[in-house]
Amino acid sequence: MIGSWRWNVSLGIGGSLLTLLFSLSSNGLAITSLRCLYAFIAFFAVTFLFRALLAFILRPSPSAALLHSDVEDAQTKGHSIDYATPDQGDELNELLKHQMDGSNMLELGQQLDFKPLSPPKLISTQNKEPEELAKAIRHLTGG
Repeated sequence: MIGSWRWNVSLGIGGSLLTLLFSLSSNGLAITSLRCLYAFIAFFAVTFLFRALLAFILRPSPSAALLHSDVEDAQTKGHSIDYATPDQGDELNELLKHQMDGSNMLELGQQLDFKPLSPPKLISTQNKEPEELAKAIRHLTGG
């Protein structure tokens, strides 16, 4: 059902208060109290039936649910990302074993020799001509 029993109670109390306001001026307290009780029961029951009817009308049919899920899959396809990483524990263990042995392996299983990086040596600016340094600075600053 849609909502909760609080809707039934609150609308029942509302109906009772309306009945009290309209009935108190023309009837005595006993008759008004009895009519307020009847109004509460009537409003409670009508609210319950209305909520049940609304839940029945708004409930999707099974064929519409299947059709809706197909349309929803087509509309949301590609909008979510799965951040889970695949389990590659065995590959990682093999790589660590080969690293501990001191051998480097390619994915194809070939062994490579270690070759250190040999960057070019930096040139000192102490023995350069001031004109060459100015050209270099102009070139770097774009001026």
